[in-house]
Amino acid sequence: MRRYLFPLILGCLGCAILVELGLWQLRRLEWKTAVLERIEAQMAAQPGHLPPAAQTSEAAKYQPVRLQGTTGAREIHMLTGVKGEGAGYEIITPFETGGRTVLLDRGFVAEAAKEAPRPPVQLTVLGTLHWPDEKTSSTPEPDLGRNIWFARDVPAMAAALGTEPVLVVAREVTGEGQGVTPVPVTTLGIPNDHLNYAITWFSLAAVWAGMTVYLLWRIRRRTM
Repeated sequence: MRRYLFPLILGCLGCAILVELGLWQLRRLEWKTAVLERIEAQMAAQPGHLPPAAQTSEAAKYQPVRLQGTTGAREIHMLTGVKGEGAGYEIITPFETGGRTVLLDRGFVAEAAKEAPRPPVQLTVLGTLHWPDEKTSSTPEPDLGRNIWFARDVPAMAAALGTEPVLVVAREVTGEGQGVTPVPVTTLGIPNDHLNYAITWFSLAAVWAGMTVYLLWRIRRRTM
């Protein structure tokens, strides 16, 4: 029996750890699903006015707003792509509304339209307050000479365009769109892979259990 004891303990311990990791991922899945449902409910709420400057912070992320104002003469072009459209740029401009100037992500233009003229225009915008978490340690710095950015970095973009560090992503635009197609905020870009992770851990637990049984069988064969 001593020959079986250590492999059996190791097998049971390994299976228990792997199963617990799978269960932890299921708990994370339940939490993430609740978060996504809360975000979707928030974005579906009745749009309001832009909160006062003192209250316009990341706590208002995903809040729908309706704004009237005028776009600025300057733009930031963020390299991106849209399924079915190919490569292009997200057009981000200052938006003067009610005595305040914020960032407005107007939407997508194809690569060929990057330098098309888009003079200041009055718009009514139904949008979503957003502070995207897109910039990582591997994100290149903006190519300011060609006006190409690689992530929506709200503080840096606000500093470059002289606006508040507040971004409104257009959902619907009334007025002269100037060829820009809104790309609304959705939950599709928020990863929720916890079910896949759980399946992976449970599969590893099954493999570990199978290896343990095989090892015990080999030990038994040697002792016969």
